[in-house]
Amino acid sequence: MPMSIEEMKKNLQELRLMGMAESFEARALQANQGHLAFLDAFSMLLQDEVDRNKSAVSQRRFKRSGLEERKAMDDFDWKFNPQIPKKECFELLTLKFIQQGEDALLLGHPGTGKSHIAQVIVLQATDRGYNVIYREAHKLFNEMFEATQFKSAKKLHDSYVKADLLVIDDLFLRKSTHPDAADVLQEIIMDRYSAKKSTFITSNRVVEDWGKCLGDNVVASAILDRVMHHSHFLKFSGKSWRLKESASRMLEKGKEKN
Repeated sequence: MPMSIEEMKKNLQELRLMGMAESFEARALQANQGHLAFLDAFSMLLQDEVDRNKSAVSQRRFKRSGLEERKAMDDFDWKFNPQIPKKECFELLTLKFIQQGEDALLLGHPGTGKSHIAQVIVLQATDRGYNVIYREAHKLFNEMFEATQFKSAKKLHDSYVKADLLVIDDLFLRKSTHPDAADVLQEIIMDRYSAKKSTFITSNRVVEDWGKCLGDNVVASAILDRVMHHSHFLKFSGKSWRLKESASRMLEKGKEKN
């Protein structure tokens, strides 16, 4: 006895073919009305399943990356700071630097868009199937410190090293750096360099200040030697976009009060 549409949907769900289950009724209606031949309808059902799986996998990669919001390059206001290296940013967006095991270093004034570009690239890389880890620098150091307390530092370190792309955002943004920051950063960078994995770093500190920030000039030199060896080095300058937005909000509030 033929199954009903509801029974077929239930069986698809039990088989965990959720993409097919979700579109089954619509595809069946198309076929019944003569708009689709059986093989065409079945082909579309299979594609629905493939598309859903790809979307689910991409979403899991996004969540594992540590990124909290999705940013697009279209949202970036290139006219606000026209001296920002637009061509080089779009070249990074092709992700060729990940394929070639190269690094990227974005340095410049706060609020000029370094983190925005980094987060756009993280999203693009996760969508393309890369294993990406995104961390603000202070969170990375805190995670390693906590992992050390719980005897799981090696496991966490290995996850940082094995990622296709590791993004360390806002390095040295905070005045005080974690006491173990120099050792933690050196080990991660050197191991990723040996593994030919891409590391993407943003910072508002010029490289000449890194030794002072880490409290160790020798370690800073070793880190920079690896990062700069095969690196895309981009300088960001200009006005702060965040200050502009803040000023705009204050102006709007002032107008509302008046």
